[in-house]
Amino acid sequence: MATTQDTLTRRSFLLSAGAAGFAATSVLATPFYARNFGRPSFTHGVQSGDVDTKSGMIWTRVDRPSRIAVEYSTTESFSAPVRLPSIDALPNSDFAAKCLLDNLLPDQDIFYRFTASDLYDSNSVSEPIVGRFRTAPLDRRSVRFAWSGDTAGQGWGIDDVGMKTYSTMKLHEPDFFIHSGDTIYADNPIPDEIPLRDGTLWKNRIVTPEKREVARALDEYRGQWKYNLLDEHVRAMNAVCPTFYQWDDHEVLNNWSASTDLRDDPRYPEKNVSVYAARAMRAFQEMTPIRAIPAQPGRIFRKIPYGRLLDVFFVDLRSYRSANQGDANDDLFGWRQADWLKRELAASEATWKVIACDMPLGLVVWDDFTHRRGSDAIANGDNGQPSGREREFADVLTFIRDNAIENIVWLTADVHYTAAHHYDPARGAFKDFLPFWEFVSGPLHSGTYGPKELDMTFGPEVRFIKASGAGIDQNLPPSAGLQFFGLVDINGQTEQMTVRLMDREDQELWRVTLDPAGNSV
Repeated sequence: MATTQDTLTRRSFLLSAGAAGFAATSVLATPFYARNFGRPSFTHGVQSGDVDTKSGMIWTRVDRPSRIAVEYSTTESFSAPVRLPSIDALPNSDFAAKCLLDNLLPDQDIFYRFTASDLYDSNSVSEPIVGRFRTAPLDRRSVRFAWSGDTAGQGWGIDDVGMKTYSTMKLHEPDFFIHSGDTIYADNPIPDEIPLRDGTLWKNRIVTPEKREVARALDEYRGQWKYNLLDEHVRAMNAVCPTFYQWDDHEVLNNWSASTDLRDDPRYPEKNVSVYAARAMRAFQEMTPIRAIPAQPGRIFRKIPYGRLLDVFFVDLRSYRSANQGDANDDLFGWRQADWLKRELAASEATWKVIACDMPLGLVVWDDFTHRRGSDAIANGDNGQPSGREREFADVLTFIRDNAIENIVWLTADVHYTAAHHYDPARGAFKDFLPFWEFVSGPLHSGTYGPKELDMTFGPEVRFIKASGAGIDQNLPPSAGLQFFGLVDINGQTEQMTVRLMDREDQELWRVTLDPAGNSV
């Protein structure tokens, strides 16, 4: 480990990133409503993402057309920095800019810095803004990461406390964070106030014009992302911890699929949901540090290799699905994604294979909850042999068994509570798979909901659950305490995986330690 005077330890950087002085020295961005109009200003902080052993994506946004200088260093002092070609932030990307830092050393602290020059006045130069990440290790260094989902849903926006769960996760100094979908709520307007059951008011301290209505135009989808980045807790974590993003339905609108019918919804003048999905996907790609795949623009499913101990596989259960309603609702992965997943799992040499999945596996999520009709997820509620979308999932599970692929763990979100589920063919109607674990977390900062019913096709068993009640006990505010995230630790010596389910007050609710090579049950 480097010990020279100009290096900054992991802990000291994290602590300084959370201090008030950190923002004052331009390491965190000033929100748009306090920007300096005299020269370019960074409006929504910095982000990093999709970090592996030798590279990582970085992102920022400015308030005007600008040429952004990019440099990085292995020291906080930026002695002998590497300078990259500048990038232009232009109106066609809403002044957002991102680039790939490549040819990095493994297990190395990387400090990156942006400086913006006004495209129309090269003498008008911003204060710099700085972020940090650490590349993945090649050796057996221990790894820690967090996951959760569901930010700014059901009208619960940035109050006086803010999105505190992000700061709680930051305290654990994770190597990265997986945002497992519903990263924004484009279909959930945020009001100024919400009456609470005790007679008090929830007051959203910040409400932007884009958040007062559902998103329809591209700028409105972009505005959903910018809203979340106005929260101080989100920006502080983004500055020091990479986020690996995936999406689900609320990036567009609730439960969207080919059967979404907008004819009677006056909020949406365009009645073809695919038009909104295309705008939402563009905003998703522009406003996050996700890697672009030139051969398949907009593709979200991908693998991030994180050294000898871990490969993370991100699946996309939203983009390739068939209609939620009707007889032909068989596709969820789509054959290309399913083939990719099987091929990459078989090729993985990492000890643990984590599948980050935006929807739970054995919980019944009705497309039409009132009439218990149509499935928005995998399970269809019949508790029998695989049918509909369950057939795709069964095929993947059987492939895993037949190819003796060990140490697979599924991490999911979406249902706004936290749980640990163990799946076993001895309990299931379907038998052709190996036992496995699924861990559920969320919400990060959204309403709360009660437990979903289990479908026994794949033999799930609830080992732990914490959720709100049903009826009037649903959709409680973040202040009610039912905001959750998960922590995963992989021990570099024993290669054991420990999973902890946590709440926003940093209380550990439940934990399990899994031995590698399938000896955890």
